[in-house]
Amino acid sequence: MITVVGYDGSPLGDEAVAALAGAALVVGGARHLKAVEASVQADARTIVLGNVSTALDEIDAFASTERQGGGVAVVASGDPSFFGIVRALRERGHRPRVIPALSSVAQAFARAGLPWDDAVVVSAHGRDLRRAVNVCRAFPKVAVLTAPGAGPAELARELFPQTPRSFVVCEDLGGPNERVVHVRPAEASTRPWREPNVVLVLDSRRSVGERGWIAGARPGPAGWALPETAFEHRNSLITKPEVRALALAKLGPRVGDLVWDIGAGSGSVAIECARFGAAVVAVERDEASCDRIRANVRAYGVKVAVSRGEAPGVLEHLPVPDAVFVGGGGPEVVQECAARALRCVAVALIAVERVRPTIDALREEGMVVDAVHVQASRLAEMPGDVHRFAATNPVYLVWGVREGAVPSEVAVEEVRAVRSEDIAQLPEEGNGE
Repeated sequence: MITVVGYDGSPLGDEAVAALAGAALVVGGARHLKAVEASVQADARTIVLGNVSTALDEIDAFASTERQGGGVAVVASGDPSFFGIVRALRERGHRPRVIPALSSVAQAFARAGLPWDDAVVVSAHGRDLRRAVNVCRAFPKVAVLTAPGAGPAELARELFPQTPRSFVVCEDLGGPNERVVHVRPAEASTRPWREPNVVLVLDSRRSVGERGWIAGARPGPAGWALPETAFEHRNSLITKPEVRALALAKLGPRVGDLVWDIGAGSGSVAIECARFGAAVVAVERDEASCDRIRANVRAYGVKVAVSRGEAPGVLEHLPVPDAVFVGGGGPEVVQECAARALRCVAVALIAVERVRPTIDALREEGMVVDAVHVQASRLAEMPGDVHRFAATNPVYLVWGVREGAVPSEVAVEEVRAVRSEDIAQLPEEGNGE
């Protein structure tokens, strides 16, 4: 029998004490083993849970001996079924009994006095920090489970100054060194922080969200490829719904992604990507267009960072994207975007002469390329209660996909090598909300 005991700093209950007292092997972090040592039998073997795989190997070996007179107890923080050791044990074929405690996320929101059914919870523990950062860019209330090297300071450096947020850093929750600090990212990036900690990343204007029916990130939009009339635009300079629908299919925006919209115009593509939960940066050189983008963003209540500047120069200041939509700019811009994109670049063109150079630019960066000529005809009324199909202007959509796969931390570092090491402030940055 393997029993996983959650520990949140509170006195252990009778069931947890009995499980520890009856265990011949007790596994846990050094601080956890010290906290429960009074409940562990004197002759029990203990293993400090440093390397998880090594500890699991020891548990497997112990279980295979079928020793009599004692089982295994694993002590873990908070609720061990939530981003915890229970998953790893199940993957090894074990069927543990779980005695949960209060999760660190629940404690953190309790200390902050905030509801958290509308919060998105992400883990940067042994995972790519950039995906957690992108969620913090896109959502107003995020709890980040941190790790050494992916803690409050690193999170703050990625978010500041582009994303205005406040932090609640909760250190050693339930422990003797518990401390809850309300701080801005600028300060969080320079301070030392005690491990372990949980960070609440909040947009103070929306820290108490609307009452919902589902926990965490809200469902995606009920529909997309919205009509032109859904956005403010200038002289029909907007990506048409039929093209936008196909572009969204190729970009695949999702929670944890960062998408660039280059030559954003009205911001229609950027906003639609944000509605799927992606973090988005809209790049536009025209000041009036930037104002229109911000107005459209506010109308939909999403988060889009608006950067006024000229591509490709402005791209040096942007965080690494998963996907890029290019609605304006030549082959040089396309190639610069493809050099940085981890997954996909989609390019909308109206001149057939630009198709070949665009294909070449994407292939030059190692992408697998395809293209389609989009020609839509829309239903239109005519006098006498009759109808016809009116043709829209043709558009060529070219896209490149990075062959291989799933973006990794290694891939991110390779892409970062082509840009400045320090992320500077977005030129003419505005949050659009």
